[in-house]
Amino acid sequence: MSSGQETIPGVALTWRARVADYLSLERNVVIASAAVFLIGLGEELWKKFLPKYLEHLGASPAVIGLYGTSEDFFDAVYQYPGGWLADRAGRRRAFLVFIAIASVGYLIYLLSPSWPWVFVGLGFAMAWHSMASPAIFSVIGDALPKSKRAMGFTLQSILKRVPMVISPLIGGALIAGIGIMRGVKVGLTITLVLAAMTAVIVLAINIPVQAGEVINIRGVWRSFHYALKRLLISDILIRTCEGMADIFVILYVTNVLRISVAQYGLLVAIQITTSILIYIPAARIADRIGRKPFVIATFVCFSLYPVAVVMSSGFASLVVAFIIGGLREIGEPSRKAMIVDFARADLRARTVGLYYLVRSITITPSAAIGGLLWKLAPQVPFITAGVIGIIGTLVFAATVEERYAS
Repeated sequence: MSSGQETIPGVALTWRARVADYLSLERNVVIASAAVFLIGLGEELWKKFLPKYLEHLGASPAVIGLYGTSEDFFDAVYQYPGGWLADRAGRRRAFLVFIAIASVGYLIYLLSPSWPWVFVGLGFAMAWHSMASPAIFSVIGDALPKSKRAMGFTLQSILKRVPMVISPLIGGALIAGIGIMRGVKVGLTITLVLAAMTAVIVLAINIPVQAGEVINIRGVWRSFHYALKRLLISDILIRTCEGMADIFVILYVTNVLRISVAQYGLLVAIQITTSILIYIPAARIADRIGRKPFVIATFVCFSLYPVAVVMSSGFASLVVAFIIGGLREIGEPSRKAMIVDFARADLRARTVGLYYLVRSITITPSAAIGGLLWKLAPQVPFITAGVIGIIGTLVFAATVEERYAS
């Protein structure tokens, strides 16, 4: 009996060590990824249903559209301040600040008597989604060697997407049972509880603040490696491709191809499942042979996805298109790892924040342009997006040398 007890712990420890090494399960990375998972688990309960919540609070379709634009705006402008705080105050303190600010937003959503208050809440609630992003990148860059960072981003990406599959189903069932107002309020209450749990968890992050020179945003831009600037240019083109078409996919699938909303939901589930399945093997190989082939593969899939959607004639062909949509994630951990690889250690979070600030601001008009092209014909924004995506892919393949992408 005693002998068996001694053997089993040894075997279990060896197995855990091997799994931890394979998946790059460094403690700080696991904690940051768990934080993403927990708050995502709460937010996804109500996030997809917030437009209906606004409608019930008296908002018009134009106001709901303005809410979406405001969300994109905050997502852009919060990135750099979040990175600045993470670099200056440290990762742990920054996470706690972001959680506290976001929780104020959730509380305002919960208590909103009318739709203008939801806009006030948005200014706070976006602190986690946008401000925390550079800090999460930086934890992976701080805690893992270059050879394991793609796998680190894979863990974070998987834990970010699992709630996207689970929570909307729970939130939808909740809303179907008790109504949109009460359902969203219950979801927000759960989110506040999960945010408090997350705050306790992130207290265990232990990454020392790296003292660096006082530097402004221009100095951070000057610190960008020229290969990172080239990656940014190609990434802007690829995200323009995405922004121009993605928002119209549901309209094309349901209005033009006459696929039901329920079938569309199944297609989205297929897409997310595809992403989750390819993350680990792709990241493992990328950490061994280099990142460039996987980033190129991701950019190719971004380009092909909108074209595959408009070439579809029914549900079966749409399944293929949405699998291609899922494969867009095959090189995303590698792309994120490249950004971290290029960043100076003492400017890591600010570099990530500035990268995403520039990218997000630049691609903001994409959806509006796609809407204008849709008026010409529903297929036009998708084909145009595909062409722009191919250009972005070629820019990356031609300008970012292999030695900087490995």
